Amino acid sequence: MSIDVHAALTARSLPGPRSAALLQRQAEHESNARSYPRNLPFAIARGEGSFLVDVDGNSYVDFLMGAGVLPLGHSHPELVDVAARQLGVFAHGLDMPTEVKDEFTAVHLGLLPDAMRADGYKIHFCGPTGANTVDAAIKLAKTATGRREIMAFRGGFHGTTHLAMSLTGLLDQREPVANTVPGVHFAPYSHCSRCPLGLERSTCQVNCAATIETQLRDVNGGMLPPAAVILELVQGEGGVIPAEPEFVHRVAAAAREAGALLIVDEVQTGCGRTGTWLAFEQYGIEPDIICLSKALSGIGTPLGIIIYRSEFDTWAPGAHTGTFRGNQLGFAAGIETVRIFERDDILDNVQRRAAQVRRIFEPLEALPHVRQVRGLGLMWGIELQDPETGAPEGSLARIVQRRAVELGLIVERGGRQDCVVRILPALNVTAEVIDAACGLLAELVESCVDTTPLPSGRALALSESFA
Repeated sequence: MSIDVHAALTARSLPGPRSAALLQRQAEHESNARSYPRNLPFAIARGEGSFLVDVDGNSYVDFLMGAGVLPLGHSHPELVDVAARQLGVFAHGLDMPTEVKDEFTAVHLGLLPDAMRADGYKIHFCGPTGANTVDAAIKLAKTATGRREIMAFRGGFHGTTHLAMSLTGLLDQREPVANTVPGVHFAPYSHCSRCPLGLERSTCQVNCAATIETQLRDVNGGMLPPAAVILELVQGEGGVIPAEPEFVHRVAAAAREAGALLIVDEVQTGCGRTGTWLAFEQYGIEPDIICLSKALSGIGTPLGIIIYRSEFDTWAPGAHTGTFRGNQLGFAAGIETVRIFERDDILDNVQRRAAQVRRIFEPLEALPHVRQVRGLGLMWGIELQDPETGAPEGSLARIVQRRAVELGLIVERGGRQDCVVRILPALNVTAEVIDAACGLLAELVESCVDTTPLPSGRALALSESFA
């Protein structure tokens, strides 16, 4: 059954009665750590393409896509067919070889840039989360170099396992957990809208990169030579912050000079999200280790891998394992996902839709409460600020998110004080859906400082019960 975007983007009161009952049962029986239902107050019945339908019959444009795990949208029929066929053949194989796993391996090594394929890279299959790929990458870097220190970046997010959280800048998650992994040093990231060194953008010469170069070279700087530097090329949870190219080039060069492995965390940016298969392709660097998960299977079936230079394959058998690293359904669907990307020219669609998003959102930067609109490919953020002080204003982003979901649009928040409204649409999203949904979101951002009626005469019944 096809869903019309304009029918989805209509007002509704949330949660509906059936959703409210399931949300209540969830609150009674699930842990207090649950997060998404607190801001998206409905229970899901099904998904189709760029849309979700809740148990009360309300439809939504989904611009979250399982936090980016569904590059071709919900329930893509070809992926469903492939996964169903594989389920009837063989589902789980630990790290035993199978033909479908071998093909998946060949496909993903074949997607690397030519020069990297010539250098020689290997795949390691990890546990099925992005955080586990980060754990594996750090373990490999320490094993290969014999070193123990790691350089990470302010604003970075690498997951919520004990090690991944230790590499993550968000203090709210770190503060309650005593004794995080030692040896992690946080460096400034090129967030030029809010310079980490407190400099005006007009006078900045990417001084954050100079700080890192100095830190890695200073024999009296207090940090031992690190095993690795781990970097996101677009900080997603950190507020959709694309790194400045010069910053990336200088960090990569400084890491190599220091003998540290460069780990690029592509868990959210990989598999076409930024308009190239891997985001680092746009920066002209060659990482030593690449972390991939989220969109690898294309269908939401969990997979996690690292791809790394063969020369660093120094760990012993069983050094990093995971029971579900042999997910044959994910391998089969992942192969089909790449085939669909090539057949339907999905990367070209990402670039064309990105230009469309930019045209819709960039005028918002003229508003006093919008600090910056930024993005790469189909990964976008709108940073909101106090119009008087310029401080991050999370309350405005929360208003936008709440109004959006009550009008049938699912968006996320991130960044400092959750002041950035974020979107992660399907990569095969249509121009019509982008136009309608981003147009609505632009209206909501424009009006979020005003508590009087919404633009276009839209009625809205906001509920305070899902905080």
